[in-house]
Amino acid sequence: MTYALDTNIIIHLLRDNPSVIMQYDKCIMQSIPVVIPPYVDFEICRGLRYSNAIAKERKYHQLCASCHIGEMRRSIWVKAASLYTELRHKGFTVKDADILIAAFCIEGGYTLVTNNTKDFMNIDNLLLDDWVR
Repeated sequence: MTYALDTNIIIHLLRDNPSVIMQYDKCIMQSIPVVIPPYVDFEICRGLRYSNAIAKERKYHQLCASCHIGEMRRSIWVKAASLYTELRHKGFTVKDADILIAAFCIEGGYTLVTNNTKDFMNIDNLLLDDWVR
């Protein structure tokens, strides 16, 4: 199993949420791979730079050293387009960012760790876990 961290989980890590830190540390201790989807990396980097959060930006770079930041391959874009179409035909609207993150996870076989499970619940074949609950 490999976990992919959503933006909100990384924010919890940067804010020292004890339950999220415990789950993350458990993964590291058990050599369970953790990946950061590229769109999540973008969201975190832009937010930290915009708010000039230098200390948290350093902390994020330390976190990145123990994770892998994924790449957006063509197959992920194609999967995202399919997910968008499927969801729209079912009457659901999902933000592009969430579709890209979900497609990244489905294509890689990753479990998405998120505190916003409701944003992803209508996406078939997406494994979810919530470390905040």
